[in-house]
Amino acid sequence: MKQSDIHPSATLGKAVTIGSFVTIQEDVVIGDGTYIGPHVTIMSGSRIGKHCQIFSGAVIGAGSQDRKSTTLTTYVEIGDYTVIREFATLNRGTFGNTVIGSHVLLMAYVHVAHDCIIEDHVTVTNAAQLAGHVQLHHHAVIGGMAAVHQFMRVGAYSMVASKSIVRKDVPPFIKVAREPLRYCGINLVALQRNGFTKAQCDTIYHSYRLIYHSQLLLPLALEEVDKQVLCTQEKEMILSFIRGSHKGIVKKNNAYGTIL
Repeated sequence: MKQSDIHPSATLGKAVTIGSFVTIQEDVVIGDGTYIGPHVTIMSGSRIGKHCQIFSGAVIGAGSQDRKSTTLTTYVEIGDYTVIREFATLNRGTFGNTVIGSHVLLMAYVHVAHDCIIEDHVTVTNAAQLAGHVQLHHHAVIGGMAAVHQFMRVGAYSMVASKSIVRKDVPPFIKVAREPLRYCGINLVALQRNGFTKAQCDTIYHSYRLIYHSQLLLPLALEEVDKQVLCTQEKEMILSFIRGSHKGIVKKNNAYGTIL
């Protein structure tokens, strides 16, 4: 460990590895077995779990890039076994905490802005940018160089294609791509890889067939999902997410290129 600056009040767990030229400020907690690579900066208010890996040049816990002033003390909270690659930046919240779950992978140059919530097993690919108050539900995947507008939500097991701009909520279990962003089918490969049965996949497919292919207005389509689809956890996740959307959900293009 060379030329590192570790504040004496920082709390480091057992077997923490710290590389050269690392800065760790006061009011920082780092869990057992975590690896901190060279030239990492961990600022006050950072809470890092066990067995994480943080690579060169990452900056954790900087103040929010938000013009709104606040006197609140906020934190960046990172779960266990999360990997943060080179030059990623994670900012503290403005009115709450920025929360990163366990088993998350944030690739190089990812930016996570203030008040974001990233649940477990999420992957955010190289240079993707998350604006303030974004929520990524568990097992979501964000493609490289994608940009997610503030207050947007991306549902569980969904995939956002590279270079996409997310201006509407992305419901669970689907793929979205193109510009403007639109529905491109269910994320079948991810569902199969995560152990979903054929019956579960059929429930998801049937639900989205009614939502995106029935030509019904969305409230009526949701009523049909309620009536026609067997009551399962997957159906309830879809209905709850869409009914809880304040910004609207991504649309689907029809054969003539217009947005439905």
